[in-house]
Amino acid sequence: MNDLNGFTAEQIQRIQKNRERVIDSIGKNMDLYGITLSIGHLYGYMYFNNGPVTLDELSQSMGMSKTSMSTGVRTLMDLKMIDKVWGKGTRKDLYEVEPDWYQNFSDYFSIKWRKAIEGNMNVLNKALREIEEMKTENEANEPFLGVLREDEIKIIQALDYYKWLIRLIETLETGRIFDFIPKESDGAKGE
Repeated sequence: MNDLNGFTAEQIQRIQKNRERVIDSIGKNMDLYGITLSIGHLYGYMYFNNGPVTLDELSQSMGMSKTSMSTGVRTLMDLKMIDKVWGKGTRKDLYEVEPDWYQNFSDYFSIKWRKAIEGNMNVLNKALREIEEMKTENEANEPFLGVLREDEIKIIQALDYYKWLIRLIETLETGRIFDFIPKESDGAKGE
């Protein structure tokens, strides 16, 4: 957090304490979504940093091992919350936070939900294929076919839900979600 040059020690201390509160809040919020508290703190730290940082700088500033930093950075990159950027005159990788919280939310849930949905839909489709096989093998057993039809209806209802969820994900990915739920005004511009 290299933007505090020229301020008194008291001013720096107050700013840092205030930022630490916010960083802790970011970490706790991200923890609710399944991201570890330390990775949430890492994002929060990077959010307040003015410009890209190296793993060494992050490790030193946060008092964590370079291995932990690398894991955290990789997780945040996978979630599209930070980017690797180019820096003139440096050979080390530089990382910069994606400051758009709306985009971070959209990316995070799109990535997580899509992965879960694909797995769940594969299981449900396999179950439907097995039901079809059992129906063919047991055409004369009406009570058994009745149970299979009930299961088939329940599975189709679950698939309909996942298809709806895919459409929700697409509204997040395309930004159409903001047509339904507009973003708040830009507080930085005083709107």
